[in-house]
Amino acid sequence: MRAGELLGRTAYDHQGRRLGRVVDLVLRGPVDGPLRLTDLVVTRHWYGRMSGRLIGPQRHPSGPWAIRALARMLGRSTRQVPLHRVRLGPPRPGPPGSGRAAGG
Repeated sequence: MRAGELLGRTAYDHQGRRLGRVVDLVLRGPVDGPLRLTDLVVTRHWYGRMSGRLIGPQRHPSGPWAIRALARMLGRSTRQVPLHRVRLGPPRPGPPGSGRAAGG
């Protein structure tokens, strides 16, 4: 499976509650070995991805307080969820000619 087939799909928990859209993937593994998909980063709102996790206070504790506060506010709906706790909905249809199939 390719990363493009996961990004943009709707993620649900095992009770069927909507977690949000998949916006990023987390891969882990040894330096010289194969990587494994372990977690998905999901967000409930389109602007949650804009803030990113890289500009949040966890990565850059110094800097203007207004930027840190804005990143914290925008990133509230973004979270990392273990892959085994997520059920993915069918892929969304892409634009014509993009190679993304509708419905699966």
